[in-house]
Amino acid sequence: MLRQVAEGVLVHESEFCQSNAVVVQDQGGVLLIDAGVLGDELACLANDLSDSGQTVAAGFSTHPHWDHLLWHPRLGAAPRYGTARCAATARDRLSGGVDAVAKAVGIPEEVPLDLLGLITGLPAETTQIPWDGPGIRIIEHQAHAPGHAALLIEERGVLVAGDMLSDVLIPMLDLNGAVDPIEDCLAALRLLEGVAGDVDVFVPGHGSVGGADEVHARIDQDRAYLHSLRDGRALSDPRVGPSAKDGWEWVAGVHERQLQRLAQRGERDGAPR
Repeated sequence: MLRQVAEGVLVHESEFCQSNAVVVQDQGGVLLIDAGVLGDELACLANDLSDSGQTVAAGFSTHPHWDHLLWHPRLGAAPRYGTARCAATARDRLSGGVDAVAKAVGIPEEVPLDLLGLITGLPAETTQIPWDGPGIRIIEHQAHAPGHAALLIEERGVLVAGDMLSDVLIPMLDLNGAVDPIEDCLAALRLLEGVAGDVDVFVPGHGSVGGADEVHARIDQDRAYLHSLRDGRALSDPRVGPSAKDGWEWVAGVHERQLQRLAQRGERDGAPR
């Protein structure tokens, strides 16, 4: 279930959208980032950690989308963190009740929801995860969702990218709240590019783990997609259209909806696209 990708860093890939849960090991317990999705997988992860004599010292959610806010009772009652904006957004979205959220976004029945979104927002401008393990830098940006954070495990050369740098998903814009969602994503890519020289391994929220030789290519691919949206250029992206991986054909529909929403925003703002 767990696969080591760097010293003391392991990844579990879910059957749901190739979602990646990340375990960072330390003598005092592990940090669990974006714990997982399906109930049996979360239980199996808890078993694997328990069988190896490891406890969860802390959790972290990279952003306030439901598939990154999950937990399982067997993982324990460790503090679960997110950025201040991430936690505030999660509270707001869950204020009408978990069942309403599940119905609105179509959460699968196999997903355990009892502990959904119970995260603590770290004080604004916090730059390190508060735990006793390896130093983990928080790189906050506003791409994809409010308070989105990438995490750089500096001494192990690992970047946990959240929902960025995927080989199967295009950049998915925050079209509900962001003033300039394309620029938010471009700004986030500049932040990730700024630390890319320190990265030996990167883990996207969904898709394949990559090495140092791939990080710039993934950044360039995401940037090219965003430029095509912004400038109205023809799109050439293997994640969209006939070249998409099997089972990921629906990403083309996401692209079309983004085009439509951006056109509607342009017309509303008096700048038809």
